[in-house]
Amino acid sequence: MEIHDTDAITIRSVIESQLAAFQQDDAQTAFSFASPGIQEQFQSPENFMRMVMLNYPAVYRPRSVMFEKITIIQDNITQPVLLLSPHGMPLRALYFMEQQRDDTWKINGCILVSVEAEIT
Repeated sequence: MEIHDTDAITIRSVIESQLAAFQQDDAQTAFSFASPGIQEQFQSPENFMRMVMLNYPAVYRPRSVMFEKITIIQDNITQPVLLLSPHGMPLRALYFMEQQRDDTWKINGCILVSVEAEIT
């Protein structure tokens, strides 16, 4: 599985656009970047937005965002993104991406993992 530069740029744009929609409380637009499977799971933009607000505050309102190199985790094209939560806690969001039949990219899930502090 190879990721081309154009795909990497598009994937980043999709995630940035969804983060911007969260900042604007634009549930409809944020939901539009989710894969068909995620859309089916949550049924409506409002349900999706509520879930993100409650369970992913670092994604809903990050203080800062830094994209890392795309990788593959368990056969999933994954975009790691370093986030600073609203409370100042660093987290890594792993965005699982899914390419659609029309070659667009959609977000097919996201998990947050803690970032270990590095002591220098």
